[in-house]
Amino acid sequence: MSPDLFALDGRSGLIVALAVGLANFLTILTVMRALSPRDMMAVRARSHAKRRKELRAARLSPRRAPRQRTITLARNMLEKLKLDRGAEARNVSDMLAQAGWRSPDAVTVFLAIRLVSPLLVGFTAYVLAPALREDLAGAQRLVIAAAAMIGGAYLPTLLLKNAVTRRHQKIQKSLPDALDLFVICAEAGLSLDAAITRVSRELGSSAHELADELGLTAIELGFLPNRRDALQNLARRVSLPSVRGLVNTLAQTEKYGTPLAQALRVLAAEFRDTRMMKAEEKAARLPALLTVPMITFILPPLFVVLIGPAVIQALQTNWN
Repeated sequence: MSPDLFALDGRSGLIVALAVGLANFLTILTVMRALSPRDMMAVRARSHAKRRKELRAARLSPRRAPRQRTITLARNMLEKLKLDRGAEARNVSDMLAQAGWRSPDAVTVFLAIRLVSPLLVGFTAYVLAPALREDLAGAQRLVIAAAAMIGGAYLPTLLLKNAVTRRHQKIQKSLPDALDLFVICAEAGLSLDAAITRVSRELGSSAHELADELGLTAIELGFLPNRRDALQNLARRVSLPSVRGLVNTLAQTEKYGTPLAQALRVLAAEFRDTRMMKAEEKAARLPALLTVPMITFILPPLFVVLIGPAVIQALQTNWN
């Protein structure tokens, strides 16, 4: 290599040295960031803060005005019909919370959808009925529209119950692991608030639903004057027998000062035994469930293989 390539003046050498040093620093920073553990709790906190800023900016934006006017119109309509109060509205609020929808306008939007859904589904069925059959009479179209209105009246509630059931199944599946983490935190000397916060942070990447509920419970334990109310809110948001048992255990520990680790260890063992019993129950039902597919898909080919050659030979004999 020619020595003229290295004949740089002082300024060019300084620029090259700074560029090389900056490249090394960025490389080291990238490697350290890739190898460092990711704090999911901090990521969710930054995400919530960013979302809060977006919502505040959207509230001042003109694009939010039509949506806000629509929600206000729905709220006024529900107030006139007196549908936003009473036991039914409270049940809807509890079910929406169990499904993970805790927006202030969630109850208003759901009740408005449930009110409009029969009319919308019935009108759609009345309009699209001729596409299924062209010679439908007017009375038949009305009957189809009435049946669609009845189905549309129950459709939002069925979808909400389905969302609640799926969320409860995910929480139930991850609850024994969460109890094991509770036992580890309690044996390490952490308080109830710190243990719930720690378990919520550890479950953030594998069980989002349960981590969300535990994180909200940790916040309520720090803000509500009565700590038992925060635990009861957890049982109300997650209406599962296992969660109610966990809440009762934590409430008794808070009230009487019983050892938390021992009680949670017994509870975790019970939950694991229950999950094992359900798995064994599903395994025991498997032969009965496989009977119909076996008869449908295995026996006909077996009969063809066994009896087919004899039938073909008999037919050939008769033809000859």
